[in-house]
Amino acid sequence: MADLLSRKTRKLVKEAEDGEAIVPKTVYIGPPDEHLLVSNKGSIHLAHSRLIRFSRPSIDLLFSSVAATYGDRAIGVILSGSNRDGADGIAAIKRSGGITMAQDPSTAEYRVMPQAAIDTGCVDLVVSLDKMGDTISALIARGKKRENG
Repeated sequence: MADLLSRKTRKLVKEAEDGEAIVPKTVYIGPPDEHLLVSNKGSIHLAHSRLIRFSRPSIDLLFSSVAATYGDRAIGVILSGSNRDGADGIAAIKRSGGITMAQDPSTAEYRVMPQAAIDTGCVDLVVSLDKMGDTISALIARGKKRENG
């Protein structure tokens, strides 16, 4: 997966390693069959705990850890997928003051995940896949302006 994604971005894409520090301009891919979490120490934690909604890795666990660590600086995005994983995590990010997005289900190959997130009532933006990158970039730029006064 990391190799495939690296062909679509100029950012470094790598498989996450337990305990490694999170660095800017890097895309981390969770290894197969491991939950990927972030800690308040700015590092990655991998866990081989129980399945969540029949999934390991679980987006719900990842997003809950992001919400707890980054609060109102978090951006959660749900894309195409075939189960409800991510809906609870999106709600956690929204409760922490973060911004939440879902792929427009009409543009998704599998609409269950984005629709489940939307159905929580916690999704701020519903965006087609082709507009997702620009929307995220604009949100980050807006956040940087807010931080710099």
